[in-house]
Amino acid sequence: MTMEKFRWGLIGPGRIAENFAQALTVIDDAELYAVVSRNKQRAISFADKYSAKTTYQQYSELVVDDKIDAVYIATPHRFHYEQIKLCLEAGKAVLCEKPLTVNAAQSQELMNLAKAQGVFLMEAVWTRFLPIYGRVKTWLDSGIIGEVKSLDSNFGFCVPRDLDDRMYNHDLAGGVLLDMGIYNVTISQWVYGENPQSIQASALLTETDVDEHTAVNMSYSNGRHSQFTCSFLVKHRNDFCIYGTKGHIKIHDMFWCTSDATLVTETEKLTISEPFRATGFEYEIEEAMSCIRAGLLESSIISHADTLATMTVMDTIRSQIGQKYSFE
Repeated sequence: MTMEKFRWGLIGPGRIAENFAQALTVIDDAELYAVVSRNKQRAISFADKYSAKTTYQQYSELVVDDKIDAVYIATPHRFHYEQIKLCLEAGKAVLCEKPLTVNAAQSQELMNLAKAQGVFLMEAVWTRFLPIYGRVKTWLDSGIIGEVKSLDSNFGFCVPRDLDDRMYNHDLAGGVLLDMGIYNVTISQWVYGENPQSIQASALLTETDVDEHTAVNMSYSNGRHSQFTCSFLVKHRNDFCIYGTKGHIKIHDMFWCTSDATLVTETEKLTISEPFRATGFEYEIEEAMSCIRAGLLESSIISHADTLATMTVMDTIRSQIGQKYSFE
C-alpha cells in the first residue's frame, strides 16, 4: 500500500529554501505543494522549478489551504515569530529555519501556543540530524575518548561589509551570533546535554549595532567548557573539536554541514564519511514528517526545551555584548 504524499507549503522561496526543495525530491512520500511569496514572480519561478502545485502572494492564503500538511519557513529570522504564529493559529504544523525566533521570550510564547493548539512546531537545526552526527554520538556514548572536558569550534567567513545586507541589517535581526554562532551553541549543548553554568562573551559591534565578530566561553558542570568564535571578518578553520581524557573527535571543516569526522585515540586514528542522499535537509524533513504523522507536538531530537535553551544562551551572550534589537 502506497502512503499518501505529505504536502509541504513553503514560506520564503530564497537560497535556503532551494536546499529544502531539493531534499524533498529524494523523499518518496513527500512533495512541495505550495509556495508563497509577496513577490508573485519569485513564487511562480520557484514553484515551476520544483513542480509545486500552487502559489500564493499572501501568507494568510497559504495557511488556510487544507491540502497542506505542514509549512516550512525560510525567511529572515526577524519575521519568524509572526509567520509561525500565523501558521499555528491556523492549525498548521511548522518546521522553521533557525534561529526559531530572535529571542527566548518569543520562542516560549510560540511553544505555548503550539501546545494550546495541539500543533507540531520544530526548529530546523538540520545539523543535528546529519548522518555523521549519528556516528559521532555513537563514539561519545561508547566512552572511547574518555570523559569529554573541552569543546573548541569556530564559524567564520569574510563577508562583504554591506550594511544594507541581511547579515548586517539591524532591522532584519542581523549579526553573526544569530546567523552563524547558533551552530556552535547548539552543538555544544548537544555534546554536553545540559545548559552552561556561566558564560563570558565579547564582541565587535558595527555602526548598525549588530555583532560582526563574537568570542564566547561557556562553562559547564565538572569543570567542562566550550569556547567558540564566530565572525564575518575572517575565514576560520570552521571545524568542531571535542576533547576527552583519552582522545578527541574532530568534526571537519564546515562542521554544520559536513559528512566527515575523525576519531583520534591513544591507539588509532580513524576518519569516516557519511554522505548525504541529497542536500542534507532530508533528514530533518523526515523527522518532522514522522512526528507529525504520529501526532506529536515536538521532536525528541530538537525539542522545545533544546531550542529554548539555545535561545536563552544567545540572549545571555547578546546581553553581555550590548547587542539589543530596537524592535525587541
